[in-house]
Amino acid sequence: MTTLVHHTTVESPVGPLLLTADDDGALTSLSVPGQKNGRTVQESWRHTPDLFRLAEEQLAAYFAGDLTDFSLDIRTEGSAFREKVWAAIDAVPYGATTSYGEIAARVGASRAAVRAVGGATGANPLLIVRPCHRVIGADGSLTGYAGGLETKVRLLSLEGVIDARPGLSPR
Repeated sequence: MTTLVHHTTVESPVGPLLLTADDDGALTSLSVPGQKNGRTVQESWRHTPDLFRLAEEQLAAYFAGDLTDFSLDIRTEGSAFREKVWAAIDAVPYGATTSYGEIAARVGASRAAVRAVGGATGANPLLIVRPCHRVIGADGSLTGYAGGLETKVRLLSLEGVIDARPGLSPR
């Protein structure tokens, strides 16, 4: 059985965001421009912008600095390990960062599992809403963001975590 995919595009300071949802209206993905393995609109998808009104409102409030915690119905599918990692990422508060090693510890994985945590983080289908941009290297480096380093810098700058770096200009 094929499930209908609903989609819309929402403008944002980091470029147009592609949102998808299932028939129940649960958000299933949010892709940013240039995202590694980001989704692209398929011919069989249905353009249903009204279904995304709440997500659009919350994203606008987030980018305006007025929303620090999304409250949206989301539905993603991943292995048990990925789901654990994604739940740990969901728990990282606005304006804070954590490391891949700290996420590994939170999910009960060994320090050697940092690469697997990085893989699960990179497979996050809900960029921005599930704040994988808040996961950084143990040394504080801004590594590993599927949406690109410039987008990660802009999101962390918006949240007051870092100052925007010279040479990474807004779009």
